Amino acid sequence: MLHIVADANIPHAREAFSRYGTVTALPGREITPEALSGANVLLVRSVTPVSPSTLVGTPVRFVASATAGMDHVAAGPLAREGIGVAHAPGSNAASVVDWVVAALLRIAAEKHVGLEGKTLGVVGVGAVGGRLADRARALGVRVLRCDPPRAERGDPGPWVPLATLLDASDIVTVHTPLAREAPHATLHLLGAAKLGAMRDGAWLVNAARGPVVDGDALFRALASGRLGATALDVWEGEPVPNTSLASRVDIATPHIAGYAFDGKIRGTVMVEAALREWLSTQGHPLPEPWDPESALAPEAPLVVDAPLAPVDTPEARAAWLDALVRQAYDIRADDRRFRGAVVTMPDPDRRAVAFAELRRTYPVRREWSRYRVRGHVPEPLVPAVTRGLGMALDTPGDR
Repeated sequence: MLHIVADANIPHAREAFSRYGTVTALPGREITPEALSGANVLLVRSVTPVSPSTLVGTPVRFVASATAGMDHVAAGPLAREGIGVAHAPGSNAASVVDWVVAALLRIAAEKHVGLEGKTLGVVGVGAVGGRLADRARALGVRVLRCDPPRAERGDPGPWVPLATLLDASDIVTVHTPLAREAPHATLHLLGAAKLGAMRDGAWLVNAARGPVVDGDALFRALASGRLGATALDVWEGEPVPNTSLASRVDIATPHIAGYAFDGKIRGTVMVEAALREWLSTQGHPLPEPWDPESALAPEAPLVVDAPLAPVDTPEARAAWLDALVRQAYDIRADDRRFRGAVVTMPDPDRRAVAFAELRRTYPVRREWSRYRVRGHVPEPLVPAVTRGLGMALDTPGDR
């Protein structure tokens, strides 16, 4: 019988993993070597760094992160110690893209501008960046893509150098992992020089990792008035973000872009599949896998109503889409919670607690692909709604 220690923020961990042994759920920051003294399996999220030193003197032989990113897990050193390692790549990609699109539409609506015809520069074109590029095109946005590792592998482009992207983009979004070593280090990828190379009035969005953008340099760029808008979900120094920087950005949230319920469940499912694969190599008998459908089924149909508003200009169409989206996800509500609980907190220790608590108690948010749009969608906006937002159109038979 296995003993499994799991981050308490992994949804339905007990239901999914108790069939394999006993499950102890702990807050991620309380997962210490002492807490692992009797554990065979460790399941974490991004707040728990794991390296061989974390596991010294423990019986842990399998580590998995129920997250898309893996920079908090020393996968190579763990594998060299004979420890199984897995994560959930792409599990929250749709959720992050929903967040980015919500941020862009909210900023556009508040500034009374449209998105159509703007140039979006996507830095890092993996599961998130690739989805965003596809959905942005359906919103009428021109897309430039920069991903040097993929370009070097010969992946189909077209690709542009970062310098070209920064010079040509009205909006820059960052979706790289955090890499500290060459040849493709991303630590402070956007520092003072790169931020200075962006167009005057350009927008910057970071939903990747905080240190990919130099926070001090960004603060100075915002103070100078060069950037037109900024939306940040990730911060240098998490869980103690710089309140001076947070006070200057247009949209600020506590690293929850990927927190849609569907993505979290997808992460649980992917980690369970990885655990089953590892157990099979160890000769363990396998029970039936967990069925997530009951957890994913909404209590009531997820429906949003098509706004009754004109769509005769690009700015009107952006406002229409923003009004539709806010019925499914109001990004300003997350922004208000973050500012009220974290940005106004002067004490760093209490700020860290507040940041973690916002993430721990995050309300259920569903991916937009779960929603149907009720009412008339103007014909010019059908591609934007179905492909750009990923929502389904209601049909008369469904009403």
